[in-house]
Amino acid sequence: MRQIDPDFLALPMRRLADAALQRARDLGVEHADFRFERVRAETLRLSDAALEGSSDADDLGYAVRVVKNGTWGFAAGIELTAEAAARVAEQAVEVAVVSAAVNREPVELAPEPVHSDVTWVSAYDVDPFDVPMRDKVALLADWSDGLLRDPRVDHVQASLMQVKEQKFYADTAGTSTTQQRVRLHPQLEAMRTEDGRFDSMRTLAPPVGRGYEYLTGTGWDFPGELARIPEHLAEKLRAPSVEAGRYDLVVDPSNLWLTIHESVGHATELDRALGYEAAYAGTSFATFDRLGTLEYGSQAMNVVGDRTTEHGLATIGYDDEGVATRRFDIVSEGVLVGYQLDRRMALLKGLGASNGCAFADSPGHTPIQRMANVSLLPAPQGPSTEELISGVERGVYVVGDRSWSIDMQRYNFQFTGQRFYKIENGRLAGQLRDVAYQATTTDFWRSMTAVGGPQTYVLGGAFNCGKGQPGQVAPVSHGCPSALFRDVRVLNTLQESGK
Repeated sequence: MRQIDPDFLALPMRRLADAALQRARDLGVEHADFRFERVRAETLRLSDAALEGSSDADDLGYAVRVVKNGTWGFAAGIELTAEAAARVAEQAVEVAVVSAAVNREPVELAPEPVHSDVTWVSAYDVDPFDVPMRDKVALLADWSDGLLRDPRVDHVQASLMQVKEQKFYADTAGTSTTQQRVRLHPQLEAMRTEDGRFDSMRTLAPPVGRGYEYLTGTGWDFPGELARIPEHLAEKLRAPSVEAGRYDLVVDPSNLWLTIHESVGHATELDRALGYEAAYAGTSFATFDRLGTLEYGSQAMNVVGDRTTEHGLATIGYDDEGVATRRFDIVSEGVLVGYQLDRRMALLKGLGASNGCAFADSPGHTPIQRMANVSLLPAPQGPSTEELISGVERGVYVVGDRSWSIDMQRYNFQFTGQRFYKIENGRLAGQLRDVAYQATTTDFWRSMTAVGGPQTYVLGGAFNCGKGQPGQVAPVSHGCPSALFRDVRVLNTLQESGK
C-alpha cells in the first residue's frame, strides 16, 4: 500500500497551520487557508550515453491565503515555528487591507463540504527517488548505446525528469488534507545528418503520473519503441516534401493531445474566457455567453475535464482550495457545456461548486485556476487506427508532436509533428516531410467525422504548462483516441519559410 513519506509527516505542518489560521481568525478574516509543501525535482541529461548534467532541487515552505473584507491577501514563509507562521498570516491580512482600495470585485468562494483529515497518494509502485541515481543513469546510457550502435544514428540525447510533490492543506472551515504524488518524464532523441539534411526522432512515451516502474516494463514498451526509431529516422530523411493543399487527416493520440491542450484546454479555462488572463496569456473565443450554444465541434466530439484520471499529471485527490476533485463535461456532442473552475469563478458566474481546478506550483505561489486532465473520449465501439486510415482516399497520418502556434484567443492554429505518412486509397504510402496542418479551432473540430475506439486511446501530456503572473508551471495530461478529420489545410513548412 502506498503511503506518504514518514519524514514529511514528521514536519510540524499541523502546528504551523493551527497558529496561522488562529491568527487569521483573530484578525477577522472571512476565509483563510494554509498550505505546506515540499516539492522535490530531479533531472538527468545524457549526451551520447554520457552524463551531461543533473539537478536535484528541494523546495520546502508554506503559504497563507486569506479573504479579508472581500479582498485576497497572500504571504509565504520558510521558518518552521508557530510564531513565524502567525506572522505570515498577519502579512497576508496586511496585503488584503492594502489591496482593498483597488479591489473592484469582492471575493466570495463557492461552498465546499468539509473534508476532515483525509489522505491521498497517487498511483505508483516504485518511488523514483528511492532508485539510486547511478541506476537511472545506467539505464538511460544503455538505451542510448543501443541507438548509437545503429549506423543510421549519429547522436542521442536522453533525459529523465522526476518530481515528488507533497502537500498539507488546512482552512478555517475545517478541511485538512495530506497528499503525495509522483510523476516522471523519460525522453530519448536520435539525430542524423544525411546528404545535407538534418533531422531527429524522439520517443513518443508520454510523461505520466507513475513511478520508476514506467521505465522497467509497466505502461510503455521502451525497448520496442527504441528499436524502431533508427528506421523511422532514416525513412524521414529520405522522404519527399509534402505538396501543400487540403487533405483528410488521421491524427494519432501522440499528436492530438497537444492540439487538445492548446485549442480546448486553455480555451475552456473560465478565468481566461472572462478576460482575467488578457494581460499575459490572452483570452478565449469560447466566451461565457456562448456556454450551451457554441458548436465547438462535430457530434463525435465529447471532451471531459478530469482531475481523477489514473496516472494523469493533473490528477490529485483535493485541489489547493480543499475541493474534492472529480470528472466533468466540457464539450458534449460538439457543444460547449462546461468550463474549468476554481471556487471563486464557480460562484462568480453562478455555476454552483468548483470542479477542483485550483493549483499552485510551489509554496511561494498563490493558487490560481489551472487545467484539469482535459481529454477527448473514444467511441465505445469505435474503429482502430488502421480502420480510420482505410476510409481515406487522399490524406496524411500524423504521429508525434513537435512545434505549434496558436493565437491569443486559442482560435487560429498551426501544428507540426514527428512523423507524417502519405495515405493513398486507404493505405500508408511512406513518410512525408515538411508538413504542418492549419485551421481555426471550430473548423478543425467540426471536421472530425470519426474517433477511434478505446483500443486507440493514449494519455499524453506535458510537465510545463505555463500561466499566471508571476508565472507558474503545471503538469497536465490529455487523453484521446486516434481521430479522422476531413478536408484540412496542410502547409509545406519549407515553402512557408522561404527556403
